[in-house]
Amino acid sequence: MSTVVAGKGLEGIVAANSGICWIDGDAGILSYRGIDIHELADYSTFEETTYLLWNGRLPTLAELQEFTVELAQARVLDPAILSLLKSFPEGATPMEVLRTAVSALSMYDADEKDNTHDANVRKSYRLTAQVAMIVAIYDRLRKGLAVVEPDASLSHAANFLWMLNGVKPSETATKTLDIALILHADHELNASTFAARVIAATLSDIHSAVTGAIGALKGPLHGGANEAVMRMLFAIDKAGADPVEYVKEMLAAKKKVSGFGHRVYKTEDPRATHLRRMSEQLATDSGLTKWYDWSRQIELYIKAEKRLNANVDFYSASTYTTLGIDVDLFTPIFAVSRIAGWAAHVIEQLDDNRLIRPRAEYIGPAYPTEYIRIANR
Repeated sequence: MSTVVAGKGLEGIVAANSGICWIDGDAGILSYRGIDIHELADYSTFEETTYLLWNGRLPTLAELQEFTVELAQARVLDPAILSLLKSFPEGATPMEVLRTAVSALSMYDADEKDNTHDANVRKSYRLTAQVAMIVAIYDRLRKGLAVVEPDASLSHAANFLWMLNGVKPSETATKTLDIALILHADHELNASTFAARVIAATLSDIHSAVTGAIGALKGPLHGGANEAVMRMLFAIDKAGADPVEYVKEMLAAKKKVSGFGHRVYKTEDPRATHLRRMSEQLATDSGLTKWYDWSRQIELYIKAEKRLNANVDFYSASTYTTLGIDVDLFTPIFAVSRIAGWAAHVIEQLDDNRLIRPRAEYIGPAYPTEYIRIANR
């Protein structure tokens, strides 16, 4: 009855034109604005990558310095937001808190009712800074620790670790998180980004779009997979089991092993390449090698038996754990990075907007189906 037949889950359907991110799943290529993710991971910073995503080109040194200063100056939360963070019930998860707090941020933003390009860029600075602050502050509040004030002299990655832990991070920790933020900053029309663009296309505000994106990211089929990977590794540790034998039992019981396979990539996820390397380096530097070692054993087994490659979630689990980050912060840290891409897509959508309104392939009862009055049912 409809004019278009879509694959289940819109698989393979092109839903938008975008100049932000290009993926070649067959070749294992991920690029931002045409620049290969490997080059960005090796040579760029999160700040420079965010500038690239928002502006379509790499900045000059002066432009990067200005951008970095403006992002640092945006590390401000209204006292009402801090009070809100303190009011959440015990047991509220960091993703629930982040979703709710980001929604509340709009009411304290000077550009709330301005949906122009320049206003959305200003809001993007603030949201990028504030998402990181909210994640770090709430983690300290729930642990009964004092809130750490932001340090404008630190990079985005270093300041997040500073506000999270209350100690200045090492160069290795800062660089590791910085690369992780670059790798997670955008990924074309993933579920959360598509949700953000659909919301923005209604001419709603960027805070609503990002709130919707966080709601999508919260799902275990999107942002929560690395949490599942680490919980599996913890379970192996607790059971004193051999990691490969444990995974064999999972597969025999038809249980999902998270962190493998990808809807787009038919070869190795290029982000996994860097995260594997970082996980190994952190393990070597810290002397805590079991999380990496077990991950590598599991990866090789799954690759051999199931012909599945590790994706971005698999090694981000051991990387974050070795950095001392709690498991339920993995997905919020995903948001700390992906806010850069969400903002870029909202800005792009609104710069040339058309309401996103796809059709559905109808599979219900044939038309016309007779209406039977209630007395005759």
